[in-house]
Amino acid sequence: MVIIRLILGKLILFFNWAFPPKGIKRLSKQQAQIDLQTASLTLYQYKACPFCVKVRRAMKRQSLSIETRDVKRSETARGELLAGGGDLKVPCLRVEGGDGQVAWLYESGHIIGYLEDRFVAGSNVVGA
Repeated sequence: MVIIRLILGKLILFFNWAFPPKGIKRLSKQQAQIDLQTASLTLYQYKACPFCVKVRRAMKRQSLSIETRDVKRSETARGELLAGGGDLKVPCLRVEGGDGQVAWLYESGHIIGYLEDRFVAGSNVVGA
């Protein structure tokens, strides 16, 4: 089973590398504002997890610069996820609000939906 997971993980990473999604183009001022907003977001993930790859591809399609932390390779990230989110499950998006409140979103579909609602809904896309 370990060998199968290793092979599948390598295939997922290869296809993600070989066929990257194109990001949307925004006006530079708007992209700078979005970059400021994404500074309060952190994605806890495993590099080869198919659901994590799905979220990272959605981030790339939306041209979102969100910090990622690999829970498998970092004890610090693993501890943060367990302490804050309460569950060692990935992907998990840490959302820090302006009032200091922190929300932890699990499930790739919920994370992608949140990102689309927050960043794509009113976007001025160049060339659109």
